Amino acid sequence: MDMTRPAGAPLVASHRQRLAIFCFLLTALFMATLDNQIVSTALPTIAAEFGQLERFGWVGSAYLLATSATMPVYGKLGDLFGRKYVMIAAIVIFTVGSLTCGLAWSMDSLIASRVLQGMGGGGIMVSIFSINADLFEARERAKYQSYSSLVIMASGSVGPLLGGTMSELFGWRSIFLINLPIGIIALTGILLLLPYRRPVRRPKIDYVGAILLAATVTSFVAWADSVTLFGSLFAWQSLMIVASGMLWAALWIVVEARVPEPIVPLKLFRDSTFSLFLIIAFCSGGVAIGMVNYFALFLQTTTGLSPSSAGLFFIGATSGIVIGSLSAGRLISITGRYKPFAIAGMTLNIAALFLFSQLAAGTPLSIIFALMFLQGLAIGFGQQAPIIGVQNSAPHDDVGAATGAVTLTRMAGASVAISLYGAIVAAGLRGVEANIPGVAEIGSLTPQMLLDLPAAARLAVQHVYAGAFTSVFTTAAIIAAAGLLAGLFLKPVRLPPAGHADKPDVK
Repeated sequence: MDMTRPAGAPLVASHRQRLAIFCFLLTALFMATLDNQIVSTALPTIAAEFGQLERFGWVGSAYLLATSATMPVYGKLGDLFGRKYVMIAAIVIFTVGSLTCGLAWSMDSLIASRVLQGMGGGGIMVSIFSINADLFEARERAKYQSYSSLVIMASGSVGPLLGGTMSELFGWRSIFLINLPIGIIALTGILLLLPYRRPVRRPKIDYVGAILLAATVTSFVAWADSVTLFGSLFAWQSLMIVASGMLWAALWIVVEARVPEPIVPLKLFRDSTFSLFLIIAFCSGGVAIGMVNYFALFLQTTTGLSPSSAGLFFIGATSGIVIGSLSAGRLISITGRYKPFAIAGMTLNIAALFLFSQLAAGTPLSIIFALMFLQGLAIGFGQQAPIIGVQNSAPHDDVGAATGAVTLTRMAGASVAISLYGAIVAAGLRGVEANIPGVAEIGSLTPQMLLDLPAAARLAVQHVYAGAFTSVFTTAAIIAAAGLLAGLFLKPVRLPPAGHADKPDVK
């Protein structure tokens, strides 16, 4: 279907068709977010099979890095060419990447396949939020994005449990292959039901800006992993990476100021709402998405839980996210205000992560479950505000680019945090094997091998991991504090009521 209606007109007039499209969008979203969650409890098994625990974080980081680098490109392509076929291409790329992950023969091939997956996942996530902006008005959008958050959290609940169970029953490769039927269903529904709106703007793709932006993000993620790569964040190789990242960023600004259709229009930065939400999104990505794999590792190494049992604890986090997200979505829809929820989310994150940093090996499982619920509640309260805020501060023609920018910074924050947390864990484990009888290489211990150790050796391993995670959780709490500081400076914007196209009020 070809739609050439004005940009301000509704994409779909029929409420029933809008809901059907929304359901297929949620299916694609579930697939993309399930993939990051389902891997978490299987990663210790994968790392033990392939070895190279020091590259543990890159299985998640590679996916998030590719997602981050491509999000602004997909957002801009949607603005220029229409979102339907951009979304379809993203689903196809993601599904092919899932297949190659399932066929991986080494850690390197798995990481490369995760990059391909991430290139599709980035398009899925940014296109969904951009399409929602076309389907629903501002306050109505807050309500429907709470449903999107519910799906994200359903994948967060099902994913770790499913990943642990499937890896135990069918092998870890099955956790990637499950995406194939889900992808086909989502692709079919979107292809048949989602109308195509042809943009009125003449397509001019900023290829140079896209490459420079990807190089900038990659440089800073590589720097965060430089402890593993070069032994220190301040090794000369690490500082060279930082310098190159700053050079790419400077060149990107120069290019974006001159091209007719920049990947991220610099005019968006004139509104402090956009800039502040980029900081908040970066920090929230680091403490929410970035912590998922490490929560799974924490549970399996400090409590002795199996992968499937550890997955059950994510139900606590998921329950908190569902409650927080649905509550925040409804209240934003009613009041039109999102700043209080950005602040509440970061405040609760700081509290939860600080309490996690105080846990020792042998902490009662009920306390860990309660803290995971609190962390989930924090994520749920704060995760909608950045998307809603930037979409309402940006001109209509730049909604896709603005959405891509904020999702980019969220995923970039997750990528940097994953590398940073991985370096902290690796540093905490370095050289401790000699002090633990029967443990030749602590990083090669699978959850089952840990359970088979003598009680004294198992407890020693759990204490080593608990000490490493104290630093991880403290670092995450500091990141959340930076996000809270940015949230306090947000303008008190009030979204327009349904049926009004006026700019949001600032009161």
